[in-house]
Amino acid sequence: MNGCDSIAITQAAQDDLLAGYWFYENQQAGIGAYFLNSLYADIDALLISAGVHVKTQTGPAFRSLGNRFPFAIYYLLEGAQVTVLAVLDTRRSPEWLRERQSL
Repeated sequence: MNGCDSIAITQAAQDDLLAGYWFYENQQAGIGAYFLNSLYADIDALLISAGVHVKTQTGPAFRSLGNRFPFAIYYLLEGAQVTVLAVLDTRRSPEWLRERQSL
């Protein structure tokens, strides 16, 4: 893999990140920012590692797991472009995850 040129984050994925931020920030002040920094680092790592992750069973998206938080990053790889579709909490109910994973 030669790496990618750019990453785009859909509005749905940005909303997922914001929801995660508020979840952790409500647990303890400052954890929300740590969550975002960690997940953005995981997303940035896709510039190097995109395409090596497992593909979802229901669609064309790949799934990368976060390093510090139990979140999965769902993305498409089209040429040298990565598009992040969703950033989902893996602790959610399987039914909820299946609905969102129609990626």
